[in-house]
Amino acid sequence: MPVPAPVAPIRLDGLGIDPTFARDLLLKTIFRMNLSTTMEMATTCAVVAPVIETLIDMCRQEGLIETLGNRGASTAAELRYQLTDGGRTRAQDALTQSEYYGAFPVSLEGFEEQTRRQTMQGQPILRPQLEAASNHLVMPNGLLDKLGPAVNSGRSILFYGPPGNGKSVLSEAIRDALGDEVYIPRTVVAFGQVISVFDPLVHRVVSEEVEDPNALRRAAPYDRRYVRCKRPSVITGGELTLDMLDLGYNPVSRTYQAPLQLKATGGVFIVDDLGRQRESAQALMNRWIVPIEQRYDLLSLQSGQKFTVPFDTLVIFSTNFAPTELFDGAALRRIYYKIKIDRPSQSDFLKMFVLISRKMGITPREDVVGHLLNNLYPSPQGPFAAYHAPFLLSQMQSICDYEGMERQMSIPLIERAWENLYVDAEDSSAKGTG
Repeated sequence: MPVPAPVAPIRLDGLGIDPTFARDLLLKTIFRMNLSTTMEMATTCAVVAPVIETLIDMCRQEGLIETLGNRGASTAAELRYQLTDGGRTRAQDALTQSEYYGAFPVSLEGFEEQTRRQTMQGQPILRPQLEAASNHLVMPNGLLDKLGPAVNSGRSILFYGPPGNGKSVLSEAIRDALGDEVYIPRTVVAFGQVISVFDPLVHRVVSEEVEDPNALRRAAPYDRRYVRCKRPSVITGGELTLDMLDLGYNPVSRTYQAPLQLKATGGVFIVDDLGRQRESAQALMNRWIVPIEQRYDLLSLQSGQKFTVPFDTLVIFSTNFAPTELFDGAALRRIYYKIKIDRPSQSDFLKMFVLISRKMGITPREDVVGHLLNNLYPSPQGPFAAYHAPFLLSQMQSICDYEGMERQMSIPLIERAWENLYVDAEDSSAKGTG
């Protein structure tokens, strides 16, 4: 079911922002971008023309904008406008308060309303979706039965288990299973301060369909202060700090950058390599307790003013450590789903090895696989790790490419690949530890 699009306000009071703030933002935008027509202003400010016309009338009454006349000889041509001396002075004064100009921001109330309309909990993932997103993975029986309900809960999930067994890849498969689209605000405003939310490095923009101009019925335009995107995903690892979960302030532009979890609204926030951050996992978890349980987050401006934002994010923690080493009992209780991603069995490892070798264009050979299991691993039962198969196969592929051979597998090749799997292949204590 498609997510309802935010409807474009056709009146100034429908924007949900202070009219004086909107007026000054228009003046700054005209000043910085040298705009002269209503349509140029409407496009740049991401609002409909009637909203701009209302603001122009307000500015003309205050002596901030004056009319230049029509562009072109036609009577249907657009009127052109320019800032008066007073308008330029007011724009420059406003720029000293904030360098932001361009698309009008969304109010916190509008952002909260749209978040409710496109909540993850209203768009459950069905088993076929999760299977399709993870069909490139070999997973143990029963894992999807645990994973599906956990994702649909919209609550927190902890993946734990030995390193190199697909916890990060599985997190990304969940992200890919969220196939529908959401509307991300370009910016929001709190207490007159602009906060950038849309991030091209995080949000995957959906290309717009070109509407037929001859169609009898045309769809109502959605609010262009939002960007239509795939459900977002933010992945962070050992570099995560508590500061990254707070608003970022730019003292030069005097604007704010949304924290990671706010950019992930309506999607997935993946904390990989939990336990390897500078702050303790317990401290990071303490920061998440209120958002996870209450479904809202509390943020602070430089002035100390605090405000709440919706928290509609699936948080996935992934760690190689035992959960009891990272959290106390109270923190573990607040992680609703704890799923162990263990080492693959011999059967699953063989499936991975064959599947990946075929994808890489390398024909599997029974004698080579047998040599790997019986002579290289400590025993035919491993211990295996999910990363072993792609690692060994890519090593063989690189050797073949370097020596000008057709891509293949052989016993000498897999022995050479094995030497790079561990720091010291001669150290029996390191062999097979994964």
